[in-house]
Amino acid sequence: MTKEEIKQAGTVVACKPRLLNDNTMHYCPGCSHGVVHKLVAEVIEEMGAEHIAIAIAPVGCAVMAYNYIDVDWIEAAHGRAPAIATAVKRLNPSRLVFTYQGDGDLAAIGTAETIHAANRGENIAIIFINNGIYGMTGGQMAPTTLEGMVTSTTPYGRRVDLNGYPLNITDLMARLPGTCYVTRQSVHTAPAVKKTKKAIRQAFENSMAGKGTSVVEVVSTCVSGWKMTPEKANEWMAEHMLEKYPLGDLKNVDNE
Repeated sequence: MTKEEIKQAGTVVACKPRLLNDNTMHYCPGCSHGVVHKLVAEVIEEMGAEHIAIAIAPVGCAVMAYNYIDVDWIEAAHGRAPAIATAVKRLNPSRLVFTYQGDGDLAAIGTAETIHAANRGENIAIIFINNGIYGMTGGQMAPTTLEGMVTSTTPYGRRVDLNGYPLNITDLMARLPGTCYVTRQSVHTAPAVKKTKKAIRQAFENSMAGKGTSVVEVVSTCVSGWKMTPEKANEWMAEHMLEKYPLGDLKNVDNE
């Protein structure tokens, strides 16, 4: 049954977005990526932008995002998605261009591309999945790993004297003159999911309006890397991750 047929039949409570196909996702059960994929697909569909959207996904857990959301995708080298997005948007200014990146990608090997694209104010949207760990490659410490957090490369916890401080790259981007909208959200509760969808919509609209770079960080879980059940991972994230990465808007030029 199509969304239109459901609407005619009665009140719509929930509906799978048309752009989210039926391929079985490779993400671990309880992973935040699947929820964010659904929100991205819903927003693009609601904007009527499926034929103008171009998404860029680099290396990481989201490397196969093209397999699930039916829009045009470009595969980027590790960390280079903002550079690719810059070229795509400059050559096709009428297109909705966004990147979909994890913290190991955006805040590590892609730090330069991320910071400079945002500083230039490229008219792109960046969706940043921050679970504080390298999920795809074995659970190693990432730039965003919390102090004291156990990973496969910090078995006794992250030490500031040895590993440095967690990198809050979203706060850095909020300080750059080229960013127009920087927000930090999550998808661990129903109200949080609604706020994240609203943030993605605003970021996409900013891109189309040529306002500059928009960044939507989604503080997320990694059930495999954290070695927790989905329920425990959500609880741990709320208790620990959100203290270091508090939710809310960091910058919104429309409200200034």
